[in-house]
Amino acid sequence: MLARLQSLKDRHEELSVMLSDPEVIGQRERFRQLSQEYAELEPVARVLPDHQQLRQQIEGAKALLDDADPDMRQLAEADIEQLTAALEKAQAEMRQLLIPRDPDDSLNVFLEVRAGTGGDEAALFAGDLFRMYSRYAEIRGWQLDVLNERPGEHGGFKEIIARISGRDVYRELKFESGAHRVQRVPETEAQGRIHTSACTVAILPEPEVSEDIEINRNELRIDTFRASGAGGQHVNKTDSAIRLTHIPTGIVVECQDERSQHKNRAKAMALLQARLNDAARQKQEAEQAESRRNLVGSGDRSERIRTYNFPQGRVTDHRIGLTLYKLSEVMEGELGAIIEPLMQEYQADQLAALGEA
Repeated sequence: MLARLQSLKDRHEELSVMLSDPEVIGQRERFRQLSQEYAELEPVARVLPDHQQLRQQIEGAKALLDDADPDMRQLAEADIEQLTAALEKAQAEMRQLLIPRDPDDSLNVFLEVRAGTGGDEAALFAGDLFRMYSRYAEIRGWQLDVLNERPGEHGGFKEIIARISGRDVYRELKFESGAHRVQRVPETEAQGRIHTSACTVAILPEPEVSEDIEINRNELRIDTFRASGAGGQHVNKTDSAIRLTHIPTGIVVECQDERSQHKNRAKAMALLQARLNDAARQKQEAEQAESRRNLVGSGDRSERIRTYNFPQGRVTDHRIGLTLYKLSEVMEGELGAIIEPLMQEYQADQLAALGEA
C-alpha cells in the first residue's frame, strides 16, 4: 500500500512541475486535465507525510518505555496509545485513497423512471419514485429539469425522464438503476388485498461536453412535433419538440422541455449519447461478468434491487441485505440511509480487490 501511495505522491510532485511550465500553461485543455489530476492527488500528497511522521513519533515513544523514570514510561504509554489510534485512522484514509475513482462520478445524470408490471398502480408508484428522487435532489442542492413525461391514466407516470445536475450526482445515484418493487394496497382495492407492482429506474451519466458527441447524422431520423401543454397561453404553438431515432440500435429519445427547437435538439442529442454509452457499458459488463464479482449488482434494468413494503413501513435493498423500517422518510427523499451503505459496500469490495491484486 505504501509503495502505491508513494508512486502517486511522486506523480503529484511531477504534476506540480509540469503545471508551472509555460508551454503546458499555454495548452488550455492539457492544463485543465493536468490540474484536475493534480487536485485528485492532493489528499495523497497530504496524508503520506502525516503517516510517516506518526510512525516516527511512535518509534520515539517506544524508546522511552525503558526509561528509568516511571512517570516518563507512563507518559510514553499514553502517547503510544494516542499515536497508534491516529495511525490507524491515517491508514484507513490511505486505503480509501487507493480506491480507483470512477471517472463518471462527477457527472450530471439523466434519470429515467418507467412503470412496469402492475398497470395503474405501477404508474402511481413511478410518480412516487420520481417525487422521492426530486426531494433527494432538493435536499442535496441539485437542480432537476424534466425533459419528457408520459402521464398515467389515473395519475403518476408511464414514463418520466429528467436531468439532474450538481456536485457528484452520478457518484450518489449510480446504484439506483434496476427494478424497484412496491407492495401495498391500492386505493381502488375494495378487499384490502396487497398488490405487487414494479418500476424500472435508469441512471445514465451525461456526456461531459456536448462537443464530444460522435453520432453519425446519417444514422439519425429527426422528427419535430408540437410539445404538449396544459392549455392556455403557455401551449407551444410551434413544432419545437424533438424526437431522435438512432436507426442502428432503434433507440428513441424525445425532448420537449424547451420552447427552442435548437435547445431541445441539443438536450436530446446528449440524452441519446448517454443511452448509447450506457448500452455499450452494459455490453462490456456482461462480457466481464463471469470473470469478476460485482457486490452491489450490475445495474441491469431487469435486476430487482429494492422492495418498498408499505403495510410494514419497510424498505429492503436486496443487493446488500439492508432493511430499514423508515419507509415514509425514504419516500420523502431521505435516501442517504440507503445510498451511504451501498457506497461503503462498493468501496469495501474495491479494497478487497486491491488486496487480491
